[in-house]
Amino acid sequence: MVIRRLLSRDMAAEPTDLDDIRDQARRWLDDDPDPATRDELRAVLDRLPASAPELADRFAGPLTFGTAGLRGPLRAGPNGMNLAVVTQAAAGLVGWLAAEGATGPLVIGYDARHGSREFAERTARVATGAGRPALLLPRPLPTPVLAYAVRLLDAAAGVMVTASHNPPQDNGYKVYLGAQLGGALGAGAQIVPPADAGISAAIRAVGPLAEVPLGPAGERLGDDLVASYVQRAAAVVDPAWPRDLKVAYTPLHGVGAAVLTAAFAHAGFAVPGVVAEQAEPNPDFPTVSFPNPEEPGAVDLLVALAEQTGADLAIANDPDADRCAVAVRDGASGGWRMLRGDEVGVLLADHLMRRGVTGLYATTIVSSSLLRSMCAARGLPYDETLTGFKWIVRAGGGSAPLVFGYEEALGYCVAPDHVRDKDGITAALTVAELAAGLKAQGRTLTDRLDELAAEFGVHHTDQLSVRVDDLRIIADAMARVRAATPTTLLGQPVTEARDLLPASDVVVLRSDAARVVIRPSGTEPKLKAYLEVVEPVADGDVPAARQRAATALTALRAEIATALGV
Repeated sequence: MVIRRLLSRDMAAEPTDLDDIRDQARRWLDDDPDPATRDELRAVLDRLPASAPELADRFAGPLTFGTAGLRGPLRAGPNGMNLAVVTQAAAGLVGWLAAEGATGPLVIGYDARHGSREFAERTARVATGAGRPALLLPRPLPTPVLAYAVRLLDAAAGVMVTASHNPPQDNGYKVYLGAQLGGALGAGAQIVPPADAGISAAIRAVGPLAEVPLGPAGERLGDDLVASYVQRAAAVVDPAWPRDLKVAYTPLHGVGAAVLTAAFAHAGFAVPGVVAEQAEPNPDFPTVSFPNPEEPGAVDLLVALAEQTGADLAIANDPDADRCAVAVRDGASGGWRMLRGDEVGVLLADHLMRRGVTGLYATTIVSSSLLRSMCAARGLPYDETLTGFKWIVRAGGGSAPLVFGYEEALGYCVAPDHVRDKDGITAALTVAELAAGLKAQGRTLTDRLDELAAEFGVHHTDQLSVRVDDLRIIADAMARVRAATPTTLLGQPVTEARDLLPASDVVVLRSDAARVVIRPSGTEPKLKAYLEVVEPVADGDVPAARQRAATALTALRAEIATALGV
């Protein structure tokens, strides 16, 4: 789990051991290879004692390297993303790869955030300095292209420098393993234990950065790699399927536009109209307050373009294009609404099933239980994992080949042999294929959702999400729900209460008609409760069942907020 380390207000207000922290800062300055961050840290030291809380936060501890790699604010000090932290991480990673006997190159990708190119190039020089070939992607590109390259090039590992949909002031460092160390299920997938612990230990063992050898810049890969990804991505859709569809699209100032539009054209679709204000990569994300398509207001420009152009479908990628958000016209109101991740997930799964794609379908414990019901009814293998695609792509333990996986946070894997991770490009293509097929029949995505509801019941999902400045609030809430676990949900007895500690900080509650999963976020200082209500459809009246489910979910949200004390 990667959570940015935050000091509580009390700790920040009353810094202790100031002399010790000052000494740590001076030692850091002596080892920092970047003049810019050295100047930044000197300015903080010059403002002491007024800057003591800030200095204490920067040296509260190193960013934690876990299964999601590193992620944190761009700033000097060990509790931030900077050239020193990246140099140490890269040296630890290549040292661990050598100790594990992995052969082959290190493939490195990066997005367009502040510092991404510099961090990628430093990683390449650390790799070549250790005698390992380094292959850099040709330019800022989507995360799925890096994951694809790890498999295609039979790399020992891959590094993607990105903070995905985090705020502009953040950056991150994700690690993927090749087949030698990842095995058949983890080839081109993000790391899982014990690899994370091994790499973390190797990072801690790195000595002075001045002693880390730096080699040449590595090999810059050509556009043929990107063309190969696009060709394989376009192949996920059926060439015989209808293609008459008008799509509006935004990359949210990220790196997805060129690759997605090329993939659509290669697959035979009309090139989507792109939101002009958000078409080019911009690390400041000037038109959105938070570059995440799930956040309020993030897709307002997209919806406006879809309305203006008469689009059939509106699609957004997050800035590194591994997630895919979908908006559709609401038949009742005439306006546009974002589909929930669970809605897109079951639509994609249903579409693949109807295309005859057999194999394992998987999702996570926080996603809707509808996929489980669909697989049971259709005789297909199903598995449920902890959150994160590092687990989804390893679902089933190899008992059946994975053919589809999704998580409710807008992540979808429709072609695991192409990219063994979430992929917002191929997900967008598959949604477009489904929408075009339905359009040819005079139907829509919402019509298909209603048909699934009539068959399996309304599965209404939502989140209770609480952002905090003090991580103790999250710890206290988790302790509270464990000490006084609810025995009923919506007046019905809890039939299952599972605490997943120590494997994962998760509490699961189920009744006959409701499910609640409570956990801290893995990437942000948030407490999350994932809520689901299942409401049967009587006499084919789906709207009435949806209304009952919405009312019940509002009540469930209030119950869980009370239980958590938030």
